[in-house]
Amino acid sequence: MSDSQKHYHVVDLLKNRWSPRAMSGESLEHEELLTLFEAARWAPSSYNHQPWRFVYATRTMPEWEMFLNLMVPFNREWAQNAAVALLVLSHKIFEYNNTFSRTHSFDTGAATQNLALQGFAMDLVVHGIEGFDYDKARIECEVPDSYDIQAMFVVGKKGPVTVLPLELQKREIPSDRLKTEELIFKGKFGVKD
Repeated sequence: MSDSQKHYHVVDLLKNRWSPRAMSGESLEHEELLTLFEAARWAPSSYNHQPWRFVYATRTMPEWEMFLNLMVPFNREWAQNAAVALLVLSHKIFEYNNTFSRTHSFDTGAATQNLALQGFAMDLVVHGIEGFDYDKARIECEVPDSYDIQAMFVVGKKGPVTVLPLELQKREIPSDRLKTEELIFKGKFGVKD
């Protein structure tokens, strides 16, 4: 536990959430999946734009292999045991006035965090992935140019750590965080208390 966690009270949902990789390969109920997307829907956004969109594939869909094949081999190796893979998109243009939204990524991050927290509260694994082919994802998932591709996520039911390669088994523990004081500046960048 970091010093900042010892001194400042944060709700357990935030400090206990982490991103394991060990998943069972079991499917999710459709209602479970929709609950995750419903949690994302309640995120705040500039002008209530709600720029986030999710393209997903479940293990039972024909697109499942395509989603796995977008990932770098390291991620594909453990993500293959997920129940769902999803591509996170953000709409760059405000729909109300057709101008560029500077906060589309920020807002989409808030929605994705809602999804991750809801998944954690449901005792699911929710793990973000940067290691995939963004250009190929745009083509394969037919993503319009007005959307940025932010990340991929996989979601699944928890599985035994033994489903992971030995090297990943050793890393299957929550990561620590930087101290709060390392993340903040007073008045100007670089100024500490």
